[in-house]
Amino acid sequence: MTSAPNSTNFAMVGLGRMGANIVRRLAKHGITSTVFDLSAEAVAALGAEGSVTSSSIADLAAKLPTPRTVWVMVPASVTDSTIAEMAQHLSAGDTIIDGGNSYYKNDLKNAELLKAKGINFVDVGTSGGVYGLERGYSLMIGGDNAVVASLDPIFKALAPGIEAAERTPGKTGSPDQAEYGYLHCGPVGAGHFVKMIHNGIEYGMMAAFAEGLAIFEAADEMTPAYDLDIPQITEVWRRGSVVASWLLDLTAQALNESEDLKEYSTEVSDSGEGRWTVQAAIEAGIPAHVLSASLYSRFASRNNDEFANRVLSAMRYKFGGHNEKPKK
Repeated sequence: MTSAPNSTNFAMVGLGRMGANIVRRLAKHGITSTVFDLSAEAVAALGAEGSVTSSSIADLAAKLPTPRTVWVMVPASVTDSTIAEMAQHLSAGDTIIDGGNSYYKNDLKNAELLKAKGINFVDVGTSGGVYGLERGYSLMIGGDNAVVASLDPIFKALAPGIEAAERTPGKTGSPDQAEYGYLHCGPVGAGHFVKMIHNGIEYGMMAAFAEGLAIFEAADEMTPAYDLDIPQITEVWRRGSVVASWLLDLTAQALNESEDLKEYSTEVSDSGEGRWTVQAAIEAGIPAHVLSASLYSRFASRNNDEFANRVLSAMRYKFGGHNEKPKK
């Protein structure tokens, strides 16, 4: 049994940058959330904005009428344990939404555990970052048809809406779900699977921009030498170029603020999705040259190739006498 969430039976566990702004965007559409986070300050901040506050997961569940819908938006390292704890305080007919960047195979395990108690599970790959509050969130959803359909008011409120992009040429009639910025991709796990590949592609796009701009940065030492204005190049590309994109917009913004970007680290972290995408490519036997190379470049940025490079240097010295001294 499912029913549409309303202003009394929806809750958010995890009030970081994404979770808190999801609550705020829902509030703009008349949906009030009951909230919990380990940070009392984060809970109090949303309480001051009109959310119903709770002091624990048990307290949160007690404040929600059934059937309850609880969106879990916590770091991947504690997602499974948080879902397990939440399930102890829910009952048959309730729904847990995992909106974080979880591994899609873990969704299958969580759904099976919850099913034993009659609790529904929905996975939602959520893209939009810190801009989601104003721009909306692109949502990739996995779960049972009836359960996902019952949550449609939540997803439609969070999504960017049809005005976020021009209609694809050739599309006619009433806009479909994807045109609003959210999509029920398939059964449990499908949402996170689609989001995982999305993030793998994002790695490749980011690496392509970074490598191309790095060549520009070195162009003043080439023959002939060019003293190129990289911020201006990104500006001109934003207008009419085939590489125009939101990632390019953000790159141009960063370069306008700081041309040499020296306040940023040269070490680039990777989250699970890039690794999982490459693993999925291997399982499927699909060549993913760009996606895997972009992941490895992040490893290299953290000097994870330092020993390998020493081995290369040693071999060059042994067979050719090329003595490369360590940098001081």
